[in-house]
Amino acid sequence: MKNVTDSFVFLGHWPSAGSFGFNTDILSTNLINLSVVLGVLIFFGKGVLSDLLDNRKERILSTIRNSEELRGKAIEQLEKARARLKKVETEADQFRVNGYSEIEREKMNLINSIYKTLEQLENYKNETIQFEQQKAINQVRQRVFQQALEGALGTLNSCLNNELHLRTINANIGMLGTMNEITD
Repeated sequence: MKNVTDSFVFLGHWPSAGSFGFNTDILSTNLINLSVVLGVLIFFGKGVLSDLLDNRKERILSTIRNSEELRGKAIEQLEKARARLKKVETEADQFRVNGYSEIEREKMNLINSIYKTLEQLENYKNETIQFEQQKAINQVRQRVFQQALEGALGTLNSCLNNELHLRTINANIGMLGTMNEITD
């Protein structure tokens, strides 16, 4: 290690007249070296740095433009979505109102249908009752008539002879036929 330090010290004592050498004075050489390095960097690096900054600036501006375009598209899509939502809500409200009115209409139709059916059933019931009453009345009439006829025949059989008996039977059969025609 001592050899390396000695060689730098030895190089530092070279005469500076017309030759290139190392100055080992730290305070004076750092400012000069720093200013030379900065000067070279500024002179040669100015174009590169400027190009890098311009490229970076363009990328940032491009990114901002793209972001603005995306933001605009997003706002446009949001507005379209809001419009669709509003339309769907309007349609839903309309369906709801139509549904309620349709339900009410169906309810009224059902009530009317049930009322008509009940009226028809009431009419059928009344007709059936009248039919059964008429049937019962006819049965009672026939039974009364049959009993009266049997009683009359019994009385006639005990009181009449055969010839009178046959004429009475024929007359009663004629009256019975006439009564059946009237009741039918």
